[in-house]
Amino acid sequence: MSNMRAVPEAALKDSKAPIESTKIETTAWKDFLALIKVGIVNSNMITTFTGLWLALHFSGMHFLNNLDTMFFALAGSGLIMAGSCSFNNYYDRDIDPLMERTKNRPTVTGKVSPGKVLLLSIVLITVGVGFLALTNLTTAVIGLFGVIAYIGLYTMFAKRRFVSNTIVGSISGAVPPLIGWAAIDPQLGTLPWMLFLFMFLWQPPHFYALAMKRVEEYRAAGVPMLPVVKGFKRTKLSMNLWVATLIPLPFFMAELGYFYVILAVALSIGWLILGIYGYKMKDDIKWARLMFVYSLNYMTILFVVMVIVTLI
Repeated sequence: MSNMRAVPEAALKDSKAPIESTKIETTAWKDFLALIKVGIVNSNMITTFTGLWLALHFSGMHFLNNLDTMFFALAGSGLIMAGSCSFNNYYDRDIDPLMERTKNRPTVTGKVSPGKVLLLSIVLITVGVGFLALTNLTTAVIGLFGVIAYIGLYTMFAKRRFVSNTIVGSISGAVPPLIGWAAIDPQLGTLPWMLFLFMFLWQPPHFYALAMKRVEEYRAAGVPMLPVVKGFKRTKLSMNLWVATLIPLPFFMAELGYFYVILAVALSIGWLILGIYGYKMKDDIKWARLMFVYSLNYMTILFVVMVIVTLI
């Protein structure tokens, strides 16, 4: 494991000065939110809720009669995500000083000891899996699989070793809608697996855009992200191929109605057009920023619309 955590000594030394000079005063609550990566937790809660809502709708079950199940599922999924992200902060505390967006995390500044962060991670995951188990065993197993995929497969194994680390990380990121659906209906049918596939296919182009924006930071940290190893041209091709795989997916989600299918296909084609336009743009970073923003709106719109079409 030591080879996974090796970071150039010179790089670490060079990183100390700017960290010390740019320390940001934060409250204990802000430090906690940074440790659990609240932005990631919130975005994944949207997909968990969508899975819950759709399962209720297609099972003919009433929202108000299942408030306890919804609470345990949402709280449990939120806790295991927070715990997994906390572990990621604990594990990556040696390379986080080398990246602008992570250099002020509490694990880097020393405001929170590594031991406390590890304990927080264990507690959050344990309580979270317990909450999921209060819905049914299937939900707890899926949630635990998501934790193992993120901590074991991605953070500890793939992130620092393989250029495919983003694809490996996409497995855990696709689990939340399955958790939500299984809490209501453990007999997972086609639609929940399409939600899983949707999230899996969406993540590579989303995170490759972020990696292009932060390519020099990842290079300094020794993380073999696709733009670092293969360059921007290869990354653009890969992003467009992943986006293209999203285009036929809505046709397998016809239960959501023609409006949703047409909207999803149109937005996917729009994303691909923007991706292809990247070959004409001279500013690769500006293009990556546009792709990143589009990906966020794309995911948010389509998951919100999944709920809306069931109310019409």
